[in-house]
Amino acid sequence: MQQEGLMMRLSLALAVCLLGAVPGALRAQDEAGRDPTDTVKAAETKFPNNIAGEFTPAKGFDLAKTKMASLNISFYGLFRYMNQLPGNQTFVDHLGRVRQVKTRNDLNWHRTFVWLTGFFYVPKFRYNISLWSLPTTQQTLLFGNLQYRFNTAATLGVGIAPNLTVRSVQGSWPFWGSSDRQMSEDFFRGGFSSGVFLTGQPIRRWFYNLSVNTNISQLGVTASNDTRDFAYSASVWTMPTTGEFGPRGGLGDLEYHRTVATRFGASIGHSREARYANDSVPPNATQIKLSDGVNPFDAGALAPGATVQKLDYDEIAFDAGLKYRGFTFQGEYYVRKLSNFLATGALPLSSIVDQGFQVQGMHMVVPKKVAVYATYGYLADKFRRYPWELSGGVSVYPSGTRSWRLNLHLIRIERSPAASNFGFYTAGQSGTTISLGTDILL
Repeated sequence: MQQEGLMMRLSLALAVCLLGAVPGALRAQDEAGRDPTDTVKAAETKFPNNIAGEFTPAKGFDLAKTKMASLNISFYGLFRYMNQLPGNQTFVDHLGRVRQVKTRNDLNWHRTFVWLTGFFYVPKFRYNISLWSLPTTQQTLLFGNLQYRFNTAATLGVGIAPNLTVRSVQGSWPFWGSSDRQMSEDFFRGGFSSGVFLTGQPIRRWFYNLSVNTNISQLGVTASNDTRDFAYSASVWTMPTTGEFGPRGGLGDLEYHRTVATRFGASIGHSREARYANDSVPPNATQIKLSDGVNPFDAGALAPGATVQKLDYDEIAFDAGLKYRGFTFQGEYYVRKLSNFLATGALPLSSIVDQGFQVQGMHMVVPKKVAVYATYGYLADKFRRYPWELSGGVSVYPSGTRSWRLNLHLIRIERSPAASNFGFYTAGQSGTTISLGTDILL
């Protein structure tokens, strides 16, 4: 009978999710209508998450929780206006060809996440089912991961996971200055892909992540496109003074640290990447860009008449940060090498090494309510284009928490090397980008 009751409760919870309504009675602290004994004996299942990156849910709302299983729903939403100026412009790539800058001026419900999370059988066995939708690009995906927590030193997981190439893919989203990444980290980083990962805290205040992924980014790449090569990445970090760096390790000190909180880390990644498409069609691989914003797998990207079919991606990053009394300062330095090119024709180079950095600062000018921030990023690149950005903005937190934010973000950029429909950047832009948005995470 108890099992039948559990199935009925889970079915009811799923029906509520499908109807898109969560009654007020289903708040995280409200267990009304559930077996009180099961509720009391259900083990605590909240574990820190350092690996899931964009796929890390918030506290959410508990829909069901017993000794055998739990179900929680959490969601994120972002509406944003963005204008990339000037609207009509061109740029010259590293081969001297004139290209059009594809600028945007739009209003969009930009991003949605819905997470169903919980444990099954034993609290150490966790599941996460994620619904991700980006109306800007008309993409909707349903995916997840499974994790088993052996102890503090080791949690083993499978599913969609980040390539551990920069700090921002390791759990801090969306607690950034604005709603997307800055130029330098967006250019150097790897993406997300199916994989196996291991994470933990082996000794006091020291942490690690290890990951083996199908490729550097699975977005747009199907199993029929995949090669037999994997992507490998790792990250280590320490938080020596306080053992923490605020919620998700993100930017900002809404929590007002009265003792200096510090974090120092390093991340490294390698992948043998392919264009994941025949030479006669555009590449499905879109994560890697040259410093002029051109996809290296595009036909003629590195030499007229030659198409790169495969290359090695190697990247390393070092990061450091501190928080104290409403102030946050953090920075990251990157080195990336593209090499071992396999192409349909001769290429004028055997490797491309780019270096860069970004520094960020934020101050809570009104504690828990208003923050101002600034970012500077720069690339010392193989093609001597030396792109840079200076950005900043204001974030208002009406509820006095990180759950709801109003944000004004301004960017001054020269020769943008980063390009995607997800973030703030388009290839080759020199000018100003204005963004005004609001997002919610529950």
